[in-house]
Amino acid sequence: MSLSLLATSNDWTLTIARIVLGAALFAHGAQKLLGWFGGHGLRATIQTFHDQLGIPAPLAYLAIAAEFFGGLGLIVGFLTRVAALGIAITMIVAMAVVHWKFGFFINWFGDKQGHGVEYHLLAVALAVVIIVHGAGAFSLDRIVYRSLALDSRKHAATEFEPIVPFFPPSQAGTTL
Repeated sequence: MSLSLLATSNDWTLTIARIVLGAALFAHGAQKLLGWFGGHGLRATIQTFHDQLGIPAPLAYLAIAAEFFGGLGLIVGFLTRVAALGIAITMIVAMAVVHWKFGFFINWFGDKQGHGVEYHLLAVALAVVIIVHGAGAFSLDRIVYRSLALDSRKHAATEFEPIVPFFPPSQAGTTL
């Protein structure tokens, strides 16, 4: 895995964007996967995706996984760019396949057959910010990145010990 996938700054605004998007998509995915928050659960969701929307079951499973597990990944800040990419793809497909025909706005008053793309555009915009800039402060990505980057710098220094005279050999366990 490339370290650049985990690299991020200590920017707390990215943290807010990540956690808000993660919480919204986790809840959305939990409705589909577990039946939480008034959802219908996995079996009914897969059947609805297939029968009413014409979406094959394997793609429905991927969309549900992207929302639920991607949402969890965003909340804790783990593999954030991958999670945000999965969410962005899911939202773009949802816009194109399901919601575009209902226009831009969410159906607040219940006078249309479905919701427009307003919510999905916001989710994609937040996901793009996270894909480009990373998880921000208070993320597992940042902790792992800093740990691996420090280890790689230590490893690089020890590789030069035998050939560069100003890097003294390791004196592990000895006192000078």
